[in-house]
Amino acid sequence: MPPRRRGASGYRGVRLRPNGRYYSEIRSGDLRLSLGTYETAHEAARAFDAAAWRLGRPRGQMHFQDVYTLQQALDVAPPPRLNTAQDRAKHAARQRRLLVAQEDERVMAEWRRRHPEDVACEQVYWARRREEDTRRRREERLDRHRRKALANAEAHIVAAGGRSFFTENDDRWLDIWLSTSDDTDDDDDGDDGSD
Repeated sequence: MPPRRRGASGYRGVRLRPNGRYYSEIRSGDLRLSLGTYETAHEAARAFDAAAWRLGRPRGQMHFQDVYTLQQALDVAPPPRLNTAQDRAKHAARQRRLLVAQEDERVMAEWRRRHPEDVACEQVYWARRREEDTRRRREERLDRHRRKALANAEAHIVAAGGRSFFTENDDRWLDIWLSTSDDTDDDDDGDDGSD
């Protein structure tokens, strides 16, 4: 029987898979023996040669002529990448998610084509939401600036020996205290006089 011709990978018994990895197999009589999946065509061809040595094939059917014994062939052949049941389950789940996403995109495109008024309403809604969010963030920022300016003014009054016009329950008092205190003790933390 003449040797099998080499495929697109450049090696006999090695095929490129759609995922970019290389699959290696060897025939033994009517059986097709799977040797596993590898990252490169070279690794898959090394695995083919190790299997050919085990099957007692002539060296002319092997890819690499630099190997002279079965042990050398086994030493240079990489272990196959194992595809476990968990790998297959993950792949199937990814495929299902991809199909759902593609179908969702197709249905949304059809919906946009059939209902342009809904699309326009949705765009108006999101534009209004963006404006409200921007206005709210601007008001919060201005409030923080006002509170900080008030706290700084109060800190200057307190630092100059004046009396504060805030009560301790006012949350602006915390701003003043944090901006003016530089020596914080562990004793002051959480001490609210409720012992």
